[in-house]
Amino acid sequence: MPQTIIEKIISAHSSSDPKPGDIVWMDIDYRSARDFGGANVVGNLKKNYSDDPVGDVSKTYFTFDTNAPANTIGYADNQHICRCFARENDIKVFDVDRGIGTHTAIEEGLVWPGATGVGTDSHFNIMGAIGAFGQGMGDQDIAFIFKAGKTWFEVPPTMKVIFKGKLPGNCTPRDLTLKLVGTLGSAGALGRAVEIEGAAVNALNLSGRITLASMATETGAISYFIYPSMEVIEYCEQRSGKSGIKPFIADDGADYVDTIEIGISNLEPMIACPPSPDNVVPVREVAGRKIDSVFIGSCTNGRIEDIRAVADVLRGNRIASGVMLKIVPATREVYRQMLAEDLLNDLFNAGAIITGAGCGGCASGQVGMTGKGEVQLSTSNRNFAGKQGAGETYLCSPVTAALSALQGEIAGL
Repeated sequence: MPQTIIEKIISAHSSSDPKPGDIVWMDIDYRSARDFGGANVVGNLKKNYSDDPVGDVSKTYFTFDTNAPANTIGYADNQHICRCFARENDIKVFDVDRGIGTHTAIEEGLVWPGATGVGTDSHFNIMGAIGAFGQGMGDQDIAFIFKAGKTWFEVPPTMKVIFKGKLPGNCTPRDLTLKLVGTLGSAGALGRAVEIEGAAVNALNLSGRITLASMATETGAISYFIYPSMEVIEYCEQRSGKSGIKPFIADDGADYVDTIEIGISNLEPMIACPPSPDNVVPVREVAGRKIDSVFIGSCTNGRIEDIRAVADVLRGNRIASGVMLKIVPATREVYRQMLAEDLLNDLFNAGAIITGAGCGGCASGQVGMTGKGEVQLSTSNRNFAGKQGAGETYLCSPVTAALSALQGEIAGL
């Protein structure tokens, strides 16, 4: 029977020939818990599996990214609970200096095309960027997976999205992503896997694919699956040490519950207005709105390509008076690239505040919080009331964010 991408991945990690609606047991290649929820995972392991809590330490990790380094006693306690448990059980910790856990897993080659991974992160489905299965799960589920190395999963139906046309020169992968979120809406892919195709998608580098995959959750999707390019495959082979990686591709005749075509030849810079990520309009419709702050970072747009784009806009200029520009690289590796390319000078001289790697305000952690009445532009993936503080948050591309920081108001090309 012809299979979709997610059906093939599940089939390769189970003893079944899955079809939508089936409940299967599947093996998990990469198991992780972050500082948010990690202490609860440890508590569940100690309570239920105290004699032998971790089945395979070589596939098990802790990642600290939501509040890094901890700026509350609660987070400091939770992180250290995880550290102590990790020491006792010889588990690898990517600590507060390392950055966003999902990005780290890709950089370290711990997840690769066709692999499966889970964590206590609602955006763990970002792994679809490299054609892998990723899911965020609750504390008890993750504790069980730490012990057993597998989990049960209901096989979802699959839909297909086809982008028609090329991405215009004044648009970025984030504009493409916002166009998709605005088209599908907050529940347009609810409970479904989504395979995304088209020339514009094929042309995306790894950073752009991560941006696109990072907002699957905002449309209710199980995951967005993007077939890896040769560039992505070679990157994953080099990082993982695995040669001959063969990604799963959907069979001809595979069953899709829906196919949506989205024309993008006339796409323009897009922005998601409060209070929802799917409240998407062209930037020009809200241009001129005064802003107080700008946040650039998160798992959606914290890669080196994003920060280079910001530096290109800011170089030799100064942000508007009264505007705070906060930049958080996704990982320590990205920060190292910023240093090597001397981007810190450009950003610092423009008036930006740059911090260590992590999630920043996207996780209600540190940099990126807003006060009541504050208007912020953010490259994160959510702008619900209270998500990044008490103010109003607009979601946009790094280029739109940087241009707006210079002008002190929402601005486009």
